[in-house]
Amino acid sequence: MSVRKSIDRQVYRSKQVKFRWRIRAVYLSAVLVAILLGLGSRVFSSRLPDFVTSHFGDALWACMIYFGLRLLWPDRQLSVALWGGLLFCFAVEFSQLYQSPWINHIRATTLGGLVLGKGFLTVDLIRYTVGIAVSWSLDQGCQNLVGIATRIGDDKSLKSHKSLK
Repeated sequence: MSVRKSIDRQVYRSKQVKFRWRIRAVYLSAVLVAILLGLGSRVFSSRLPDFVTSHFGDALWACMIYFGLRLLWPDRQLSVALWGGLLFCFAVEFSQLYQSPWINHIRATTLGGLVLGKGFLTVDLIRYTVGIAVSWSLDQGCQNLVGIATRIGDDKSLKSHKSLK
């Protein structure tokens, strides 16, 4: 291999690593915003409309899961976070059908209740679906604005970005 090609590959990898960290910082910010908005919807529930207090917390929890998956796997296709997020949220909701003293003890704590929920509600599945669909749409729209060419079936989103060439 020529020295020139080796240097070009090293520069490309260096740019790719820097770009991944920037993308991860954006997704970390999105996770933190979703957490703050979700907690805010509980803390300020007396000041918010009933529709917001009833539905936004679960939808924002699903947003957090979606963006968390994007944080873990930024160069995977968006559909991995879409379907993975739905699968995770649905699994947590269906796990609430299992009622045992040991898991109910965990659910009785603040963190356990926020992560695992308290009891199964079918409407939560709709809230999760809406939250993840909104997150995916925002993600897709932002990537289009930045110029990252992605589609649901495109697994090479970062490799096609202008700043990596």
